[in-house]
Amino acid sequence: MVKAVVGANWGDEGKGKITDMLAKEADIVVRFQGGANAGHTIVNGYGKFALHTLPSGVFYGHTVNIIGNGVALNIPVLIQEIKSLTDKGVPAPNLLVSDRAQIVMPYHILFDQYEEERLAGKSFGSTKSGIAPFYSDKYAKIGFQVSELFHRELLEEKAEKAAGIKNVLLEHLYHKPLIDKEELLVTLDSYREMIAPYVCDVSAFLDKAVKEGKTVLLEGQLGTLKDPDHGIYPMVTSSSTLAAYGAIGAGLPPYEIKEVITVCKAYSSAVGAGVFVSEIFGEEAEELRRRGGDGGEYGATTGRPRRMGWFDCVASKYGCRLQGTTDVAFTVLDVLGYLDEIPVCVGYEIDGEITSDFPATARLAKAKPCYEALPGWKCDIRGIKEYEDLPVNCRNYVEFIEKQIGYPVTMVSNGPGRDDIIYRKK
Repeated sequence: MVKAVVGANWGDEGKGKITDMLAKEADIVVRFQGGANAGHTIVNGYGKFALHTLPSGVFYGHTVNIIGNGVALNIPVLIQEIKSLTDKGVPAPNLLVSDRAQIVMPYHILFDQYEEERLAGKSFGSTKSGIAPFYSDKYAKIGFQVSELFHRELLEEKAEKAAGIKNVLLEHLYHKPLIDKEELLVTLDSYREMIAPYVCDVSAFLDKAVKEGKTVLLEGQLGTLKDPDHGIYPMVTSSSTLAAYGAIGAGLPPYEIKEVITVCKAYSSAVGAGVFVSEIFGEEAEELRRRGGDGGEYGATTGRPRRMGWFDCVASKYGCRLQGTTDVAFTVLDVLGYLDEIPVCVGYEIDGEITSDFPATARLAKAKPCYEALPGWKCDIRGIKEYEDLPVNCRNYVEFIEKQIGYPVTMVSNGPGRDDIIYRKK
C-alpha cells in the first residue's frame, strides 16, 4: 500500500508531524521532491527537530528512509543532518539514496544568491539554497546524477562542460569569481565518499517492497500553491509538489498510490513572496504568529516570520482537488482557542463578482477575501483524544470547513506532539 502525505496550501501545514505519526505503521518513507530549502518540524521523545532532507520516518528503527530521484540532494547538508540526529541520541537512520537523484552543487547556491542580488527588489524570495539553479541545470541536462560520481572519466568531462557554461555567466552577468574545474572534481570526489554507503536502485527496491505488501509513505515538500504548474506562478518552487509527482519522484507506477493524505492548517501561513488572499497584518497577525505552531510561526529552514492569514476555503478546496485528496489532516486546531470568533475565507471577490474557484495568478492578484465569522470555543483542547469530546463550536468549525472544501477531515491535530491527534471516521 502506497500513501502520499502532501500539503494543500503554501507549505508549512504540518506534514512533518503527520508523516512522523503515520510512519509508526509504515515500512518505508520516501522524500520524493524538493531540497533543503524547506523543513519539516517534528516534536517527539528525542526533542524538537527541523528535518530538511531526511524523510520524517527517521525516528523509527523499523522504517527504511529513502531519498528519491526527484529530490535536490545537497550531500554535505544531508550528512550534517544525520549527525545532528545522532548527536542528540537518535539511532542512525536506515537510509537509502536513489542512484538517479541529482546533486545540488556549491555553485547552485552561489548562483541563487547572485540572482537574488541582481533582481534586488524584484526577487522571488528564495531561501538561497540553490534550488532553482539546481532544477534549471537538471532540465538543461547539465546536472550531476549520483550514479555518475562512480564514473571518473564521465565526471571529468561533465565538470569541464559545467565550468565552461557557468563561467560565462559568472564573468559577464554576475562579475564574480570563476569556477575551477579541478576544484570541482575534488568536491565531487568528496561527495562520492560521503554518499557511497547509501546509494541504491530505489525504484527496483520499491517495486519489490510493493509486491511484498509493504506500506510506503511518500512525503512531499511545500504544498499545492507552490507547484510550478498549478501554484501561484512565478512565486513557486521548482519541482512539482503534487502527489501525482510522488510516483515519478520515487520511481513508482502512478496507480500504486492508493491514499492521498492532504495536510491543511486550521488557519493559513506562508513563507516567501506571492499572492496570499486571506493574509492578515499588524497585531492580529502577530498574535496568531506568536501562538501558532510549537514556539511560533517561523520558517523551519530560514527562521523567517511566516505570513499569517485566516483559513482559505477557496485555496484549500483547490489544493485538495489538485492533490487527489482521499483524507484531510487538519492541523494546529488548538492554536485558535483564544479567539471569540474566527473568520473563514469562503469566497473571492474579483472585479465585482464572487467566486469559490481558485484562479490563475493574474486574476488572483485582484482577489479580495469574503469572510464568514464562526464562534470560537475559548478553551484549550490539547489532550482531548476523542472527536466527540471537542467543544461543540470547535466541531462546528471543523465540519463547516469540511463542507466548504468537500473532502473528509479524518485526522485533527490538537498539539505539536506525535500523539496529539484525533482520528475521525469518514
